Amino acid sequence: MQIVPRYDGPPIVTLQGGADVGQPFIRQRRRLQALLGSLSDDEWSAGSRCEGWTVQDVAAHLVGVNRFWHFSISAGLAGSATRVLAGFDPKATPAAMVDAVRSAAPAETLAELVESNDALCELVGELNDDQWSMIAEAPAGHLPIRLLVHHGLWDCWVHERDIALPLGLAVAEDADEVLACLRFVAALGPAFSLTSGSATAAALVLETTEPDGCVVVEVTDHVAVHDRPPAEPTVVLRDAAVDLVEALSFRAPLTHAVPADHRWLVVYLGEVFETI
Repeated sequence: MQIVPRYDGPPIVTLQGGADVGQPFIRQRRRLQALLGSLSDDEWSAGSRCEGWTVQDVAAHLVGVNRFWHFSISAGLAGSATRVLAGFDPKATPAAMVDAVRSAAPAETLAELVESNDALCELVGELNDDQWSMIAEAPAGHLPIRLLVHHGLWDCWVHERDIALPLGLAVAEDADEVLACLRFVAALGPAFSLTSGSATAAALVLETTEPDGCVVVEVTDHVAVHDRPPAEPTVVLRDAAVDLVEALSFRAPLTHAVPADHRWLVVYLGEVFETI
């Protein structure tokens, strides 16, 4: 499915509150890099949770993702936010990019990941208060760089689990990373639904444990994320925060009852990314 980013007008997603995302973003990428550096060649060729992809395929995908984020943030900081994702297919294009580099050795893929991580983490680590609010391109459209970094954290956090869990390896579940991922992924599906013209006014409330929290996603002509429960929520989901991230990222079943006319709040992201 091709995406339809919103480039004109106010950003389609706003995030209110929440902790600084820069340090969790850098921490998570460094942790995944260390994990990959510890794997044997056999483990690099093992299957991941991404259908048809090995561990090395996921790592190769993240190299391309890192390079795009660096390109997008750099353009945004220069005041020239790009528009290269119009018509982008989040399933077909990454798959083709991975296919093109499957002949590489694990050490080569790891070296490219380290290089792209270093450049991206340096860029994010040097952002000042004003730069976090500058506009750059993400799949949902033109957003503040702060939201791009949220997207990058969520995407890489899920892929870390895609790699580690099938190998039987423990995965860190730091509270600041988990809640940042949940806040973003809960907004991303409704944002794509808005750009496709299939959304209606609604309020999704996520009441979490481990850690305790409340994430509210209000959909009007944009998606606003905050922590103030509305008087009349449309859908309320209660679960452990990690389990909600997994379900909304289509890595685990969503077992909660959601009325059919409001399932777009929680299922549209799966249609866009088709579980990559």
